[in-house]
Amino acid sequence: MSGFLFAFLAVLLAGTGARDQVMLAALTRAQGPRFTLLVTAVAGALAATAFAGWASQRVGAEMIGPARDALASIALIVAGGEMALLARPRPPAEPTRSLFAAFLVLAAWQVSDAARLMVFAVGVAAAAPVPASLGGAVASCATLVAGWLAPDLVSDRRLGQVRRFLGVGLVLFGIGRLIV
Repeated sequence: MSGFLFAFLAVLLAGTGARDQVMLAALTRAQGPRFTLLVTAVAGALAATAFAGWASQRVGAEMIGPARDALASIALIVAGGEMALLARPRPPAEPTRSLFAAFLVLAAWQVSDAARLMVFAVGVAAAAPVPASLGGAVASCATLVAGWLAPDLVSDRRLGQVRRFLGVGLVLFGIGRLIV
């Protein structure tokens, strides 16, 4: 249960203002609230989260306690770096109406974003990849629905500043876990 809760909270924070959420909001503003676009984004998030959970199970099964903690800390540092350093995407000048193109772009971002790294880190650290994947999937869906329902709120630049601040905090937390 703790793996589910930790992953849910971590992905909720890491997914707020993330590239996939901002791009979904931009596409929603440009094209209107297309339910099929939301389903496409959620499908990408579920696939990426399942991959992160699978990876945490495969890698974590081979590790002992201290190695698990070190790997989870490194994943936290990388996730924080992604949050702090990578810029939010600009709205596309000519947004595509192709769901397949939207799926490819969003899924590619989601595989390597902070939210999936958080699922990986929690899955490895807690030795609970399935609950971590489920918590991450629920939170990912919630952040995407928020971006679809409130695209103007998600696109606010202040949210990007908060995301950078949280990313720096996550890097420091990961470094602190490595040192201790």
